[in-house]
Amino acid sequence: MTTTDTTRWRTIDIVVASVLAVAFGVIFWAWNFVWAATEGAFAFFPPAQSVIYGIWLLPGVLGGLVIRKPGAAFYCEFLAAFVSVLLGSQWGAVAILQGAFQGLGAELGFAAFRYRSFRLPAALISGALAGLAAAIFDQIRYYSELELWSARVPIFVITVLSATVIAGAGAWYLTRALAGTGVLDRFPAGRDRALV
Repeated sequence: MTTTDTTRWRTIDIVVASVLAVAFGVIFWAWNFVWAATEGAFAFFPPAQSVIYGIWLLPGVLGGLVIRKPGAAFYCEFLAAFVSVLLGSQWGAVAILQGAFQGLGAELGFAAFRYRSFRLPAALISGALAGLAAAIFDQIRYYSELELWSARVPIFVITVLSATVIAGAGAWYLTRALAGTGVLDRFPAGRDRALV
C-alpha cells in the first residue's frame, strides 16, 4: 500500500489538479458534441450509447490517483464540469450539480481505502462509484419517464460499467503512462513504481 505523507494540499497539488480539471473541462465540452453526433449510431438500442459515458468521469478518478489527497477526486470532477458549463455545455448549469455528484462518487472510492491505496482496485471502485452516482443522478433528472426494463435499467448498468472501465481502469493506465514520462515525479504517483 502507498500512503500519503499528509492530507494538506501543497501549492503544486492545487495547480496540477486545476490544470487537469480545466483540460478535462475542455474535453467535456468537445465530448458533448461527440455524444450528440453518435446518437444515430446507437439507434438500434439507444441505451447502448452509455458505453461512452465514462469519459465524463475520468478527471475525478485521475485527480484522486495523481494528487492522492482527500478532496482531489471531487475537486477535479467538479471543476471540470464547471469549466464545461462556462464553455457552453448543452446540458446547461445542471452539469455543475451533476459534476458534484460524480465527483462525490469518485471521492468515496478513495475514501473507502482511507486514502491509503491507489492501486488498480481503488481506481476501479472509484470509477464504479462515480458511475453509480452519475447513473442515479441521470435516472432522476433525465430518464424518469422512460420504460424501466427496456431503457432505464440498461442505461444504469451500462453507465456504471463504462465508468468502471473508462474512468477507473483508464485513469489508472493514464496515471501509469504519465508517471513513466517523469511529469509526476513531484507526486507519490510518479515515484510509486508498484502501482499494481
